[in-house]
Amino acid sequence: MDDRGGGGSFVAVRRISQGLDRGSACHSTSVEVVAGSAAWLGRGLSCVCAQRRDSDARPSFDLTAAQEECLQRLQNRIDIAYDSSVPEHQEALRALWHVAFPGEELRGLISEQWKEMGWQGKDPSTDFRGGGFISLENLLYFARNFPKSFQDLLRKKEGDRALWEYPFAVAGVNITFMLIQMLDLEAVKPRTLVGATFLKFLTENESAFDLLYCIAFKLMDHQWLAMHASYMDFNTVMKATRRQLERELLQEDVARLEDLPSYSLLSR
Repeated sequence: MDDRGGGGSFVAVRRISQGLDRGSACHSTSVEVVAGSAAWLGRGLSCVCAQRRDSDARPSFDLTAAQEECLQRLQNRIDIAYDSSVPEHQEALRALWHVAFPGEELRGLISEQWKEMGWQGKDPSTDFRGGGFISLENLLYFARNFPKSFQDLLRKKEGDRALWEYPFAVAGVNITFMLIQMLDLEAVKPRTLVGATFLKFLTENESAFDLLYCIAFKLMDHQWLAMHASYMDFNTVMKATRRQLERELLQEDVARLEDLPSYSLLSR
């Protein structure tokens, strides 16, 4: 995979009122966006996701031909960096805006409007280095397949929210990166039982990674609320989310991703 690192700052979103009223001309007053720096963006992602040293001995699991093919297709997606000069990538970004804020015209792929979605600045392409083009595809899949949950998280509709909230879009890129690491998807063969288990689901459902992303995003927010977290707690919340997902994936009665207990958190 291309370099997912890079320094940079995060954007903290201060809650001033519950939700964003998209019908109001003054909806921009609902949040206050403040730039800063934190370990959970850029190179700091490794402290959330990486759980091993290069010297660690780990088993590998043999794959069927079908599993190898599915893994290769997913790895091909992971290897695609976001490229703002590619028309397909531009259209996907525009599509994300339109499903997130229907009826509101986007003034450009570089615009202050993007901060409303929780990007660091006016150019979302600078944030995709943590997850590549697949992180944009994940957000689009979430928005199109679970629109209620997507909008609830985007607008922070549910629960007793912290004064300083996590930025929605950048959190989404973090979740993509976390899942790639958790499932060990850059290895030739899975070297964890969790990774091997996921490949069984992937063979039966080619959208399994996107679906697991939706589950993980909703679970992360659920953990965020349960822990009464603020933006400085993001690493802790992500680690708790990863541990819970790993436990659920290894439950004996889980035959498909829809059987995961956290799947019930999603709403269409």
